[in-house]
Amino acid sequence: MGSNFLKPLLLGLALTQCSDTDMLNVYPNTGQIPLPAGFTRTAASPDSFAQWLRDVKLKPDNTVYLYNGNRKRNQDAQFAVMDISVGKKDLQQCADAVIRLYAEYQYSKQQYDRISFNATDGTTIDYESWKEGYRFPLRQHRLQKVKTAEASNSRKSFDQYLEVVFSYAGTLSLSRDLQRVNDINDIKPGDVFVEGGSPGHAVTVTDVARSANGKKIFMLAQSYMPAQDIHILKNPENGSAWYSTEFGSRLHTPEWVFKHNSLYRWK
Repeated sequence: MGSNFLKPLLLGLALTQCSDTDMLNVYPNTGQIPLPAGFTRTAASPDSFAQWLRDVKLKPDNTVYLYNGNRKRNQDAQFAVMDISVGKKDLQQCADAVIRLYAEYQYSKQQYDRISFNATDGTTIDYESWKEGYRFPLRQHRLQKVKTAEASNSRKSFDQYLEVVFSYAGTLSLSRDLQRVNDINDIKPGDVFVEGGSPGHAVTVTDVARSANGKKIFMLAQSYMPAQDIHILKNPENGSAWYSTEFGSRLHTPEWVFKHNSLYRWK
């Protein structure tokens, strides 16, 4: 484990956190989750991915539900739950939640050319083609790109596009879409901790803050298996929503342990 410098700073937050996940969440969005004393959020421009992540609304109910409406068995992993649909299919799992947050941001800014992901077989599934009517059926064990639909940029069509991406992308393909961040102290909102494989896991860095002496802390969001609500992860060391960059050789999250060199960034 890494330095314990955060423990006394975060003690108050940990003590005030509700143990009953059914109690109302008092924070309207991720950017309102309180910081430990002495820390301030890093600067973010109004149109940035960092600010978008901070503006994501949180559900008043802190319960994590699965895609089928059932409660997740483990209700101890989340600090808060994002108000983002999980859908009705077992698709939006860990890597898919990372993709969902990034794609939703780009869609909100109408930066459609940046909504493009590679499937595990290497096929590029890009939204620019999708909205022109191209689809990506699986034929002879490989995705094909064929025009079979009318052009559309509707919300319904975008959701259908995401379902296809979720079906054919995963942690392995996601790790190939990203570039490694070599210095953990360069961590930024929107970065991704990912370990590709089967099994593998991925979580999004949703916020970063720093102290006057340069210490940095960060917040994480995940989905998991089965597909479930995207939620802000609780730090198992102190019960807060914040993790220190001084975590040592392993980053311990409630349901996965990442290696130190697992931080990546969108290209």
